[in-house]
This record gives sequence, C-alpha cells and structure tokens, in this order.
Amino acid sequence: MTAAPHIPVLLEEVVAALAPAPGAVIVDATFGAGGYTRRLLDAGATVHAFDRDPDALAAVRDNPEAWPEVLPQANGQPPRLVLHARRFSEMVDALAEAGIPRVDGVAMDIGVSSMQLDRPERGFAFSASGPLDMRMSREGESAADFLNTADEADIADVLYRYGEERQSRRVARAIVAARPLTTTEELARVVRKALGYHAGAPKDPATRSFQAIRIHVNRELDELDAGLAAAETLLVAGGRLAVVSFHSLEDRVLKHFLRDASQVSATTSRHLPQVAPSHAPTFAQVSKAIRPGAAEVAANPRSRSATLRSAIRTDAPARSLRKVA
Repeated sequence: MTAAPHIPVLLEEVVAALAPAPGAVIVDATFGAGGYTRRLLDAGATVHAFDRDPDALAAVRDNPEAWPEVLPQANGQPPRLVLHARRFSEMVDALAEAGIPRVDGVAMDIGVSSMQLDRPERGFAFSASGPLDMRMSREGESAADFLNTADEADIADVLYRYGEERQSRRVARAIVAARPLTTTEELARVVRKALGYHAGAPKDPATRSFQAIRIHVNRELDELDAGLAAAETLLVAGGRLAVVSFHSLEDRVLKHFLRDASQVSATTSRHLPQVAPSHAPTFAQVSKAIRPGAAEVAANPRSRSATLRSAIRTDAPARSLRKVA
C-alpha cells in the first residue's frame, strides 16, 4: 500500500468540522491510508476505523510502529485505534459488538482511493492494463463477471445511471460484441472505439464507463445511503458528521439526506403550500459546500472534484436505519 500513497483531501477542513477533543470517540468510515485517523488520534480521540479493502487495514496491522495506538495503552486502557474490516454501512452492528452505542463524530471520504487507482492489479483504472476487477473488498462479483454475463440492456442502464453516459446503449452494444473482456485495457479500447475517441482529446470517455461499472460492482451509492443512516443512528446529540464526495451522484445523495434530515425545504417559494415536517430535524448547522483551494489542487490534482459537507446531530430520535444486503 505504500507504493501508491493517498493524500487526504480537505484534511484541515474535515478535522475542523469534526472538532476532535481528547477522549472523543470518532468513526473514520473510510480509513484508506489513515490520513484523517492520524490527525484525530493526535488530537486525543479514539478512532474506530472501517475499510472493506483488506489491504488498507493490513498496512496498519503489519506496521504497529507507525500506528502504536492499535496496541493496548501503557496504563492498561484499550487501544485508541480499533480496526473494523467491514463496510461502513455495517458500523452500527460492528460498534455494538465492540460495546460502543454512540459516537461523537463520523468522517466519510467516499469513493475509490489513490492506492486502489494506482495499482493496476486492482483493475480500477485504465492508465495501466490490469485485470478487470474493481472490487474494493476483493469479494463477490467483479467487473469482468458483470460485463461478460449481464444483458446488454442492464449494462446500458448501469452506464447511464452511474456514469451519466448519454451514449450508453452504443457502448453496451460494443461491450457485448467484444466479450469476453478480461483487462482494463480491453474495456477502455472498446469504449473509446464506440464513442469515436481520438488521442489528444481533452477527456477520455472511458472515464465515465469505468466510474459507472465501479459504482455498480461495489454498490457505492447504496452503501453511502445506508452509511449516512448509520451515522445518524450512532451520533450523540452535538455529534458531528463530515462527508467528502467526489462526483455529482455522491453529492446528490448527501444533499438529499441532509436536506431531509434537517427539514430544510428545497424551495422557499411563498407560492407553494406549506408542508408539515415529517419528523423532528435530526441534523442542524448544515454547512455549505466546501471545496479545495488552489494550493491544494496544485499539490494534489485528484482533490479538484472534492466537496465537503458537514452537519451537527440534534437530540431528535434517528429515523429508520437502512441496510445493504
């Protein structure tokens, strides 16, 4: 994992939104390389770190010198860093098993990590050829499994829904005609040919298809929806939620969640009838979108599409908890 380091995006802004204090219990729902976790630990918090990618947590277990907080404390107290090799949609059950009913903060950095993108053998990107995999957990249906067995209409639907590919039917038809596909290079070539891509064009059209297939294989939007509901269930009154998203689909899910949770209407038109709130607001002080500054984008170009939104939990009962099968 050290060969492809991950730079935490909007680090200062995320830490400020969480306001960690000594003794606080905070969930890092997407541990990755641990950038957020390190800063939270340094502030004196206890961190429960989740990641469904086994490589991410193995990097900590194999290097306790860099992560001494994963070991019991000298005074006999439990470790301040607790690892959970699970999806963040499962955090309520996982923390209950650890005897943690409530937490003071939840951080989420949604999407794929640099370590995954930069390792060809994981099959997330087409910058170098690798197996057509894309599985964050390394379990279940791979991208190759899906593309080589799904109906053309189902492939087109995934490309349109999760990649916003306007020519999804054409691309799906080309994928089916080229089956079986086994590598990222093969898939990128098929997509480019279907869309008439020429080298030197400003944006590679294969990007949209790769995003769509990755989101489908990992059920990322379902995970996000369930993870936000889990955070609402776990956070104490005054607890803080900070979520970094990287594309419009993720941000749309997050905005919808925060709008409904805070009972802030999408419209304030006086010409529309007033609608009674369906529940007491479970979040307040919802932030505006925060994006990286020019200096951060220059230092880390992958941060350019990042958006941070945060909110503070009220004392209202949580709404129903959603789960991913």
